Amino acid sequence: MPESEPEFSVRLATTDDERRAAQALRYDVFVRELGGGGALVDHENGLERDRFDPYFDHLLVFHNPTRQVVGVYRLMRDDQATRAGQFYSDDEYDLSSLKATGRRLLELGRSCLHRDYRGGIAMYHLWSGLARYVDTHDIDILFGVASFHGTDPRALAQPLSMLHHAHLAPPELRVRARPERFQRMDLVPPDQLDRRRAMVEMPALIKAYLRLGGSVGEGACLDHAFNTTDVCLVLDTAQMNDRQRRLYSGERAE
Repeated sequence: MPESEPEFSVRLATTDDERRAAQALRYDVFVRELGGGGALVDHENGLERDRFDPYFDHLLVFHNPTRQVVGVYRLMRDDQATRAGQFYSDDEYDLSSLKATGRRLLELGRSCLHRDYRGGIAMYHLWSGLARYVDTHDIDILFGVASFHGTDPRALAQPLSMLHHAHLAPPELRVRARPERFQRMDLVPPDQLDRRRAMVEMPALIKAYLRLGGSVGEGACLDHAFNTTDVCLVLDTAQMNDRQRRLYSGERAE
């Protein structure tokens, strides 16, 4: 590798091979590691995929020395959702409040890093690529489903309750889990919250969005096919302060 070549680079997938590389990484993380599944998952070839993949943009982090895809984010703008017939999250959440704003929406999903690159700078490159994408497309509101591992709400009572009591989205942006999927999140009263435990049990991606000023919709959803408990995160970019913008753009703000 030339000395001037950076260790990582970020760009959108442009070929079928690159999209398959994204699906292969997703398979390693969501199926092999976390026990997920789905109707279109290709176990023979090790690809995690669904019917929405052709409509999403796939943001990839490459480890340049090995040419390996080590990070993935799946991105769907509102115009792409129109072509798909819906957002991915529409199956779990009533998104009417977001659509009614008339602002540019971007749905995020399937975020993951290769196990060997977690906790390092690869995540900063993924965030930086997302920030550039948002700027390019004049996106106002980011949203998407984020997951806890497992489908037992009682085991997740502390973090779910903290999200409900402390981080509910404002009414004008508050999506709600569909009635047939609705799982209460206020499982522990405010005076019985163990905030330290709740944060320890909170997935890193959710904590990252909370640091950026993100909030959650009302109600969780149990996804038994993926072996997850899902919450819907919402981030209004207009409400981010300067420090949050630096974090979001991938800068190492202290």
